Amino acid sequence: MNPSLASLICVCGTAGLFYLNRDDSVRTSKALWLPVIYLWIVGSRSLSTWLGVAPANGTNVQLDGSPVDALFFGLLLGVAIIVLFFRSKSKAIGTLLTTNWLILIYFLYCLVSISWAYYPDVGLKRWIKSIDDLVMVLLIVTDDEPLAAFKRLISRVGFVLLPASILFIKYYGDLGRGYDPSGGQMNTGVTTNKNSLGLIVLVVTLATLWNFRGLLINKDAPNRGRRLVAQGTLLAFGLVLLEMADSATCIACFFLGAGLMFATSLRAIRNRPGTVHALCLGILLIGGLATLFAGSVVTGSLGRKSNLSGRTEIWAAVIPAVSNSIVGDGYDSFWIGPDEKKVVRSLVGWWHPEDLNEAHNGYIETYLNLGWIGVCLIALILLSGYKRTIAAFRLDRTIGGMLLAYVVVAAVYNITESGFGSPHLMWFFLLLAIAGATGVCAGFFGDGIHASRGAAVTRKAAVDKRISGSGTVIAVRNAGEYAPRIRGLSQMDPER
Repeated sequence: MNPSLASLICVCGTAGLFYLNRDDSVRTSKALWLPVIYLWIVGSRSLSTWLGVAPANGTNVQLDGSPVDALFFGLLLGVAIIVLFFRSKSKAIGTLLTTNWLILIYFLYCLVSISWAYYPDVGLKRWIKSIDDLVMVLLIVTDDEPLAAFKRLISRVGFVLLPASILFIKYYGDLGRGYDPSGGQMNTGVTTNKNSLGLIVLVVTLATLWNFRGLLINKDAPNRGRRLVAQGTLLAFGLVLLEMADSATCIACFFLGAGLMFATSLRAIRNRPGTVHALCLGILLIGGLATLFAGSVVTGSLGRKSNLSGRTEIWAAVIPAVSNSIVGDGYDSFWIGPDEKKVVRSLVGWWHPEDLNEAHNGYIETYLNLGWIGVCLIALILLSGYKRTIAAFRLDRTIGGMLLAYVVVAAVYNITESGFGSPHLMWFFLLLAIAGATGVCAGFFGDGIHASRGAAVTRKAAVDKRISGSGTVIAVRNAGEYAPRIRGLSQMDPER
């Protein structure tokens, strides 16, 4: 097929998916387009790359960055903060931030760590850019219809990036295909490497699967037929691209996350909190042990060599290279500081060690930049996020099961990829899952609290919020029955 004709078909098909997926029964804020645009860029290539804007002669892109990209992210951040300022009267933003104080401490520690970075000015610019993730997450969760906002976010991002990736791979090889360090060909789609393509497909397809299943079950959903076609098409694109990307980590994480969502929907599991904990622990152990210790059989089935495609060599080289194991080299500063040269010398004979810019392990990457203090903070954020999503699962098993899957997938994904930095899709969706779970517990998600399959409390359910000195107490009225919920604590009866 002629590439121009294929492009026309792709554009028309994308427009058709947007048309089929429309839902006039619920309205979301126009500000939702801010995180959509943000993810279009973070999930593909930098704006300067799309525009073909080359850096000025003599510019060190690693240190100075791109003025075009800095202006783009700065404008998005500024507009988003203005929107949040006008929403601040609802007190939802304050609730989300104070409840998730561990995340605030992490960002504050990242800011403080810039003081001992080799290039503090570069670290400061990168830290300001990292605030985009947190602000965009707040825009989604504080929307008047946060659940609809999340669904539309996923659809709008997926409808553009996934079909375009297939178009690039099939008809624009110079844009959609590339070569890995060993010289092998890889499919990159709208991104710059196969792992980035696998990641955007993973986060979009996991939520699309959840949304598609929800439409199948809920036969009273508005415009169900055409929305099923749109979501089913997006799901098909995602499954095809997962195979085309050939990213073993993302493929494994997708099946782990999908399996967890389906398992927690089973009556035998969802009504037993202990079973849910055991299931999550099992997934973490299986994912971790299979990745690290299963040897050539498992790694070969995932498309890896026994050394995880060189990752074990990288880990052995970077861990002893850190000058200060307690505080690290400073926020996002290891790969631009003098310690990076130690890694290059340790990997003599390896594939272009001078081109390395990540440790391919989120926990080790955090250790390099923020030391053991940073690793402990990440562990606490994951633990807190898990407890919060479990609490959300007990209130709303449909939404909570999906949010729980994102937290567990983030923990597994970071064993072989670096996903705790910013801007990074996995970090964004981890923050979104934690904030979303907080919103469910706080009563922001009004589509219903599912006590059992087919039973729901509608948006008209009364949510009585009482502010006390020790926290916010929420009472949810269901057919005259009150069930007190204390935000931040796991003292909820799973049967109510």
